[in-house]
Amino acid sequence: MIFDRNENKKVVVLLGAGSMGTAIVKRVGAGKTIFIGDINEENLKNRANELKYSGYSVETMKVDALNEDSMRAFAQRASQLGKIKYFIDTAGASPNQAAPEHIINLDLVATANAIDIFAEYIDEGGAGLIISSQTGYMMEFSEEVENQLATTPTAELKNLEFIQNKAMQNSGVAYITAKRANHLRVRNAAATTWGNKKARINTISPGIIVTPLAYDEFNAAGDSYQKMIDSSPVKRVGTSEEIARAAEFLLSDDASFITGIDLLIDGGVIASIKAGMYQLNVH
Repeated sequence: MIFDRNENKKVVVLLGAGSMGTAIVKRVGAGKTIFIGDINEENLKNRANELKYSGYSVETMKVDALNEDSMRAFAQRASQLGKIKYFIDTAGASPNQAAPEHIINLDLVATANAIDIFAEYIDEGGAGLIISSQTGYMMEFSEEVENQLATTPTAELKNLEFIQNKAMQNSGVAYITAKRANHLRVRNAAATTWGNKKARINTISPGIIVTPLAYDEFNAAGDSYQKMIDSSPVKRVGTSEEIARAAEFLLSDDASFITGIDLLIDGGVIASIKAGMYQLNVH
């Protein structure tokens, strides 16, 4: 049975076959081709089936976000499927899942590389969204370091003095640095490479969102997460659907005047930290 006889469908690209990304593409992918990339083929199969059984048109490709050639092949394949309307990047590793170097490689360098590559392939009027984290607000960086994180060529990012001497020594610092860099790289890209294509790009910084992978974090650092929840104004965790609703807006034409910004969706955790309601210890 042919479910969709329309040709020349726009393409929604999702890097990272997780529950949050899936929730987002469900809101923006109707009538389009959803193209998912992930290094885990089992994840790809499961997400593709979930979407196909809900009536979406889905294609998948195994891709290694850490490998520039693999990422470029992924982008090229996406462009062959049709004009790329949206690019959504949810790939990443958390502090309790990975060593500092892997976090820097994936959450910082690979994300910066994806921003660079998809700037070449995004369609005019398209939009990008990078899923970052509330942790990008949890450290103060000097103006010099922020400028370096924003503008250093991607191939040279890992060699920055701050990355080598600070971020590479601790998974928590590596993660915070990578997520702050996400904000800064997107802001810069919005004004340069993506702006030159008449396309928009933003970030979302989720707080404590319950996903299957989040349970690894809860099991490893449950006390600190519980304190953040308890000290936050809303007194609860968030859901992937709440992130997806915000993502849908930022990607949509209703947000056509919004680019280069980060939307913090954390239930007020950062507000409680800034107000002194919760003491954050970053080593």
